[in-house]
Amino acid sequence: MDPRTHQKKKASAPRKKVRHFTDVHGLPCIEKFVCSVEDTPEPIGTSITGTIPEWINGNLLRNGPGKFEIGNQKFNHWFDGMALLHQFKISNGQVTYKSRFLSSESYQSNKEYNRITMSEFGTVTVPDPCKNFFQRFLSRFELPKGTDNANVSFVTYKGDYYVSTETNCMHKVDPETLESIKKVDWSQFIAVNGATAHPHTDPDGTTYNMGNSYTPKGAFYNIIRVPATKKTEEETLEGATVLCSIPSVDKAKPSYYHSFAMSENYVVFIEQPIKMNLLKIVTGKLTRKSIRDSFFWDPSLNTVFHLIDKQTGKVSAIRYLAKPLTTFHQINAYEEDGFLILDICASDDGHLIEAYDIQNLHKSGEALDEVYNTLSRVFPRRFVLPLTVDKDTPYDQNLNRRPNSTATSVRIGNSKVFCTHEDLHREDLHQYGGLEFPQINYGRYNTHPYRYFYGCGFRHLVGDTLIKMDLHGKHMKVWDHPGLYPSEPVFIPSPNATEEDDGVVLSVVITPYKDKSTFLLVLDAKTFEELGRAEVPVNIPYGFHGTFNSAA
Repeated sequence: MDPRTHQKKKASAPRKKVRHFTDVHGLPCIEKFVCSVEDTPEPIGTSITGTIPEWINGNLLRNGPGKFEIGNQKFNHWFDGMALLHQFKISNGQVTYKSRFLSSESYQSNKEYNRITMSEFGTVTVPDPCKNFFQRFLSRFELPKGTDNANVSFVTYKGDYYVSTETNCMHKVDPETLESIKKVDWSQFIAVNGATAHPHTDPDGTTYNMGNSYTPKGAFYNIIRVPATKKTEEETLEGATVLCSIPSVDKAKPSYYHSFAMSENYVVFIEQPIKMNLLKIVTGKLTRKSIRDSFFWDPSLNTVFHLIDKQTGKVSAIRYLAKPLTTFHQINAYEEDGFLILDICASDDGHLIEAYDIQNLHKSGEALDEVYNTLSRVFPRRFVLPLTVDKDTPYDQNLNRRPNSTATSVRIGNSKVFCTHEDLHREDLHQYGGLEFPQINYGRYNTHPYRYFYGCGFRHLVGDTLIKMDLHGKHMKVWDHPGLYPSEPVFIPSPNATEEDDGVVLSVVITPYKDKSTFLLVLDAKTFEELGRAEVPVNIPYGFHGTFNSAA
């Protein structure tokens, strides 16, 4: 089919639910994943089963929500819970554990007043009952303040560790004590209203990120560059610059993005049809609507891949288009044979965020099955983007002639290329519900051709298996134990490793049906066999993202 014909039909056709899977029945309730816990600020020992390799020396740092109610008020969305930072210290085959609630303004204020005092992604604060009627009325007209509840990930800038979410505020933290050192506001350094929790780092330490800015001229997507080194020990984001600004096509309804991709020479921004209604956001206090309520899915829009030269900041004149999709996490991107290879985890609609309302995570039986079965599954996909399109480039034929590649790139206009993806999996991945939380051997293979990636299978609303994908043949290895729920896998290379998968994979495994038995799992990355586990005698909620901090 001519992609241009496809576009015309798609714009007027009613939205249909695309399903490539069989409905599931009898999902167990997972409400214990979103139960509040106490922090454990002093290190405690763990019970070791099997063997933890003695060469692993450092801290697995994890982040995620750990408190879901304040006083008698409850948060509405999984993304709202108070940030709980975790550290698994691994040394000489032993593991200790500690955790600490992030001492954010949001956490401290909530704790002081014993109620939710700051709005979060899916929760709007109620007016302060201590104020008089007129003061409460006026407070509804205040612009929403970005939360500093940085509960998504651990990231690094200039060698320092930060915890971040998607607002303008991060916290610089000590990876040993987990204590907050300093609150850092992006807007004090560059004109952005926030940044993602998934930056990318070049081998020299230069770090790239993305952040929106909202101006009288409309919304812009900004590529951010942070230098590799600092001049003083106290320095944070000094020297950060906006590499380029890309205007949103709809000035008042920019696309939402959770992350972006990066190759050796390009930043790749994926403008997807999940949109944010800025008017709803700025009037949220008045209408009692949260930021989450401003999100909507517009399947009449194509997905657009924007390529930005990392050295010049110039945006490619070529518009790479694809059918509507949603992606939260990218796997890898690299340049080869005149193409940019872009590997992402993606689904065919944009309704995933609403599924993680707390009320849904507390459901069981048929009600929970219905939530899961209405979601489009997330699968790994590859797009192949031709880097050169000129007057001699033919129209209406596949420009991707790479051997054994089923992805297509078809020139449909002077500077437009319509792309379809290649599946990075076989049919056997469907039985595991797709794949999310992708990770690779980042230090050596990010922005380069690679063979392996790791992720979680999602036969539930949270990960319930660990998967290793081999791109040579698209074969899988799976770690699967009923009743156990592994989180994002983190790859650590072995000392003096010569092969891509020479190392271990770490994952924190939640045991919701057994009290105080969460454990750190260590898998041989090559065989995907279990080497050992370190059981923690406290309950831990299911977290989001983390990193490994090697000891000096």
